[in-house]
Amino acid sequence: MKIRLLFVALIASSLVPVSAQKKDAAAPQPKTEEGYKFTYVVDLKATPVKNQSATGTCWCFATTSFIESELLRMGREEYDLSEMYIVRQNYIDRLKDNYLRRGKGNLGPGSLSHDWMRVFTEYGIVPDEIYPGLNYGSTLHNHSELQEFINAVASVPVERKNESTQYHQIVNAVLDSYLGEYPESFTYKDVTYTPKSFAASLNINPDDYIQITSFTHFPFYTQGILEVPDNWSMAQFYNVPLDELIEIMDYSFNNGYTVNWDGDVSERGFSHTNGYAILPQLPSNERGQMSDRARLERAPGQGPATPVLPVNPGPEINVTQELRQAGYESFTTTDDHLMHLTGVAKDQNGTKYYKTKNSWGTDRNAFGGYLNMSESYVRAKTLFIMVHKNGIPPEIKLKLGI
Repeated sequence: MKIRLLFVALIASSLVPVSAQKKDAAAPQPKTEEGYKFTYVVDLKATPVKNQSATGTCWCFATTSFIESELLRMGREEYDLSEMYIVRQNYIDRLKDNYLRRGKGNLGPGSLSHDWMRVFTEYGIVPDEIYPGLNYGSTLHNHSELQEFINAVASVPVERKNESTQYHQIVNAVLDSYLGEYPESFTYKDVTYTPKSFAASLNINPDDYIQITSFTHFPFYTQGILEVPDNWSMAQFYNVPLDELIEIMDYSFNNGYTVNWDGDVSERGFSHTNGYAILPQLPSNERGQMSDRARLERAPGQGPATPVLPVNPGPEINVTQELRQAGYESFTTTDDHLMHLTGVAKDQNGTKYYKTKNSWGTDRNAFGGYLNMSESYVRAKTLFIMVHKNGIPPEIKLKLGI
């Protein structure tokens, strides 16, 4: 999945002019900027931050982390599950999809949470120590060359209108070369498993996990398809009003369930480096030039979403259902990135944020690889969430027929 990060600089503190100091030595000194201060209201258990590195596999890292937190919630030990075991089979599945679509499928590395669940259900999973997926002399994941081979191999059966035995052997040889051979059985903590028996031992039921969105181009309290490239398997999502989407997230956290999140990270207000994602209102002197709606509807190439990020927390855009839909239909709210939400925070002004575990390693910001997304940002930029069905308020479950 593409990731479009726009790195920005913070505004420096204003300095009192020297001339002013000379005129009035007793003049009050400028207030030192405090920056963003977060206090965690809910902070649920999570496994260590990982690094997807040079791959488009955030969908798998986020969902794996989500399931690892589910295991902690269930009172199980801390597991480090293999992302690349899921990724490898997902490549095979989408190659098949591409063939049946006569070469017009999506062969990129991106997918969504339901693809993780599909592979887990059909093929099981293994610990990361059994299948790290690093079979090319590197300590970090890099799928650039692998992806080129996938693209090249995929065209052959389409042109010949036949998936030969040799084609399947070549696909497996390519994947084996980069990710390693699939283990038919393995020993973990003195117990021998197959991938499917290990998955069964985790007691994770994929049917317990629900994907929910909030858009108006199909009816609320029904299921519909999100028209994004990474939904290549054409999965359907439950649809609820925006306020109920937030209500579901808050109810989940308050009842001990983390949330798997997919959304847009292309806004200038998304700053992993600074540890937050916000949708600040435009300064008053610029409101006549670009409305908040225009910001979220701007076409590619029209410039940055905001001038410069504020140093301290301030007013953010009031995101309505209409504003959210406008961003989706103008293609400025796009399917960029999946992350794992593990808690709720508030800043010094009482504004709500969601503690967000990213998969870009621990050394790209000062927060150990985490950031905090404001409720305004989440309202505007969420594509969908995945939650445990018991993390949905009963009255909303009833409306959805769950």
